[in-house]
Amino acid sequence: MELYSGIDLHSSNSFLAIVDESGKRVFKEKTPNDMATILRVYEPYRDQLAGIVVESTYNWYWLVDGLMAEGYAVHLANPSAIQKYSGLKHADDKHDAFWLAEMLRLNILPTGYIYPKDERPIRDLLRKRGHLVSLRSSLLISLQNIITRNCGMKMKTNDIKRLRENRVHPLLADNEDLALAGQVSKDSIDFLTRQIRTIETFLEKKLELKDAYKGLVTLPGIGKILGLTIMLETGPVTRFEKVGNYASYCRVVSSQWTSNGKSKGKGNKKNGNEWQQVSFLGFLRGSGICQTLRRQGQGLLQPQVEKDQLHDCARGIGTQTGKGIVLRHAGPG
Repeated sequence: MELYSGIDLHSSNSFLAIVDESGKRVFKEKTPNDMATILRVYEPYRDQLAGIVVESTYNWYWLVDGLMAEGYAVHLANPSAIQKYSGLKHADDKHDAFWLAEMLRLNILPTGYIYPKDERPIRDLLRKRGHLVSLRSSLLISLQNIITRNCGMKMKTNDIKRLRENRVHPLLADNEDLALAGQVSKDSIDFLTRQIRTIETFLEKKLELKDAYKGLVTLPGIGKILGLTIMLETGPVTRFEKVGNYASYCRVVSSQWTSNGKSKGKGNKKNGNEWQQVSFLGFLRGSGICQTLRRQGQGLLQPQVEKDQLHDCARGIGTQTGKGIVLRHAGPG
């Protein structure tokens, strides 16, 4: 008799549930997030377990890796695609775990991609670089605002980021309060710049673009680091059935619901990969497309113009051939 298990994973504990092939509940238990403890729980059922479902939460790596290392068939559930019975009055960890197991038994489980364990650390390092870049950008904007308010001018970002020359201090030196605010901001920006460069140097030495992605760096606005980011966040592009699926994964498709030309709400616009969305936005803004739009009087003050361009870029990069990925213009659809 085959058994099916679901795990409702939390930050410090997990609820394990097992059902048989008829849907009868066989086992339930709440356990601490300890791999040895969870393996001991599953050991009596090892030979009968057809699969174990783990919900794709922020902390699934250790659990999925540990179960797969022991030979269990693990499925990563896509929480944004999971639908519960709309008339359900009560739900808790036990119900959630059994529902995961039940969906696996009925073969209706929406699954996500289990990114290879060996490649995740380098991808997460690239994400850390993106995080540092975001922090630096917020500090740059804050410092530019201080300068604009008090000096009536705007200092270019590249002038602020200079490591060998401090162009900020002379502008704010007349007031000790502003001078300290400027110095603290400048020191923080310089520190982040050095850390970002450390990560970039390490990545450029360790990683090379795969053949299918080498065409990326021929595009204006995409260098090696951005190309590596797109490559690692994409993974094997063949996992996307259609180009539109890839564009949706990159969060560059509309989530608007309409009927007879009227808005009827929005879908889950966060469904997809936020890092990939940032990558395509960086490409769009660094490629000269934005400047062209401004010259045409469209500009980025119109969000839909930018969204359409992002959509086209993602569809172009996601287009597959037998030789890998080709880059071409592709319209919405």
